[in-house]
Amino acid sequence: MFENLSGKLDRAFKTLKGQGKITEINVASTVKEIRRALIDADVNYKVAKDVTDRIKTEALGRDVLISVSPGQLLIKIVNEELTRMMGEKTADFTIQGDPAVVLISGLQGSGKTTFSGKLANMLKSQGRQVLLTACDIYRPAAIDQLKVLGEQVGVEVYAEPENKNALEIANNAIKHAKAVGKKIVIVDTAGRLAVDEAMMQEIEGLKKALNPTETLFVVDSMTGQDAVNTAKTFNERLDFDGVVLTKLDGDTRGGAALSIRTVVEKPIKFISTGEKMEAIDVFHPDRMASRILGMGDVVSLVEKAQQNFDEEEAKILNKKIRQNKFDFDDFLSQLDQIKKMGNIKDLIGMIPGMGKAMKGMDIDDDSFKPIEAIIRSMTLQERANPELINGSRRKRIADGSGTSIQQVNNLMKQFADMRKMMKAMNKMGGGKRALAGLGNMRRR
Repeated sequence: MFENLSGKLDRAFKTLKGQGKITEINVASTVKEIRRALIDADVNYKVAKDVTDRIKTEALGRDVLISVSPGQLLIKIVNEELTRMMGEKTADFTIQGDPAVVLISGLQGSGKTTFSGKLANMLKSQGRQVLLTACDIYRPAAIDQLKVLGEQVGVEVYAEPENKNALEIANNAIKHAKAVGKKIVIVDTAGRLAVDEAMMQEIEGLKKALNPTETLFVVDSMTGQDAVNTAKTFNERLDFDGVVLTKLDGDTRGGAALSIRTVVEKPIKFISTGEKMEAIDVFHPDRMASRILGMGDVVSLVEKAQQNFDEEEAKILNKKIRQNKFDFDDFLSQLDQIKKMGNIKDLIGMIPGMGKAMKGMDIDDDSFKPIEAIIRSMTLQERANPELINGSRRKRIADGSGTSIQQVNNLMKQFADMRKMMKAMNKMGGGKRALAGLGNMRRR
């Protein structure tokens, strides 16, 4: 996400590195590079010009503190301007009514149906009763896709495969929701082009009749500036409440995310990365700006950890660590917890400084597969007592997992080092405090 933009902005800031003070000449040079980086990322030209003009004015208007270098000051100013460009504050997601209706709209292929499933999963995890409604009556596989997603996340799907009236289906779904006690109805609609008048009238009619508390416009962020233009056209007809950016883990330049708030004047409410049903996040402009500038996003990382944190399991794990009984089964369990948190590369990028360190590296969930294969090739006794794994056992494990003896040796060494570190932390009380702190944060 925004890897190329982050790299170019980093290079732009380096032009100020070692400078003793901010001058009109060195700021002009840096701002020119920032503008070029934004335009290369497919940011709307007028938006890029306006924001860099403000950056230049701000930079020349501030005194550099003794403890702050010109480069650091400019990064702070750019962070503030990027945050402002993307909306400054996190937009509210309104759920009112009995039931509350959320209308999903957008172009074909933008990821509406997948997002509907993700949103249902997120709301369900918050303890809400949700009903998914299949109102895409044109794409043959749309109803089946929504049913598969609904089954995957454990949310009921209302569909009438033979009915070709989207409004009638939606109204019947709302009646069903009231009858069975569902508090939120998510209406997945057909993809449509803004130039298709009949389809635009259909979605306008749905909004007018259903009176949804939230109308969301789903945008494929990989379409870049075209996504902004499309959103603007749709908004003129639909007056939606917010934007959803999907496929942010793809080969995207990020311009849509940076421009859409300013051009369309509607907030980005959610972002979606990957196909996993957990891969959905509330959009926070300030956190996204920090990530673009390589400053990480520790708050979001902690929130993701909290969502997958099991307090009872953590107590058991802490006890095992104190007794130096942390074994390969525990390690495998922790890997599963990490994978549930989302895309691995995205998670590592939330750690300050790691985004730059990982540039160009291909890290994904498959990176864990050799480790998992090695552990699963061990006997239950070997997993519980790693000290038993001698040379002949290592060869058998390597053969069984399709890996090399060197890979097995590396894992054994890393695991031993990790156990030593955990033991040392517990002697200092660090492990206990860390787990207790996470538990307290979760309770808040």
